[in-house]
Amino acid sequence: MKVGKLLVSASGKVFYVKSLDSDYHTQLGFVKKEDLGKAGDGGAVRTSTGKELFVLSPAFIDSYSKIRRGPQIIPLKDIAAIIAFTGINKESVVVDAGSGSGALACFLAKIVRQVFTYEIRDDFAAIAEENVRSLELPNVTVRRKDVYGGIEEKSVDAVILDLPEPWRAIEAAANALKVGGFLVSYSPTIPQVADFVAAVGKSRSFINLKTTEIIERQWEVSERKVRPKSAAIGHSGFLSFARKIKA
Repeated sequence: MKVGKLLVSASGKVFYVKSLDSDYHTQLGFVKKEDLGKAGDGGAVRTSTGKELFVLSPAFIDSYSKIRRGPQIIPLKDIAAIIAFTGINKESVVVDAGSGSGALACFLAKIVRQVFTYEIRDDFAAIAEENVRSLELPNVTVRRKDVYGGIEEKSVDAVILDLPEPWRAIEAAANALKVGGFLVSYSPTIPQVADFVAAVGKSRSFINLKTTEIIERQWEVSERKVRPKSAAIGHSGFLSFARKIKA
């Protein structure tokens, strides 16, 4: 991962500096490249307008937040729920379809041993591959294939679907998952959820576990002024979980 620097204002505004080869311009003024080059973690620089910015090295989440985006990505709140409920970990092998921008695959790659991500559209696959390279994730393989036609990997720990018709991938997931593995579907609409859950119920390989929606509400805290932020993060998608119970 190409490491730049983070500049953080006293109000908490974060600026991601990718290159130290030129001055960095912000709405608070610009920072000279010489000052950027000399500043270390915990240090501070001043902009041309005299504003102080604290210097940090970017963590993975900082670089992740700057990946190239094509189609809409799964929000962090939903990724967290997927990881927590399935228990995937450093020993796990996961299949993700469709890749979209590759955001889910990239995030999971920092958690699990191996990620295989399927994408039928060449333009989306190219974006996913670019993001995998920029984050230097050797344990992600992008497959330009239609997951409805089958999954190459076998005995995987989880299959996560972000597809228009996830029910069409249930048989492929059943063939790829190990017994006890998890099938997760992320869908923005209730008709998709209903059709997926109905199809899971007809499969002899799976037991349906639950469908859930994660709502995030941030709060504004300023001394004794404490209230929910006006712009809440509302609906993003529904998560449906199933588990493979027999081969």
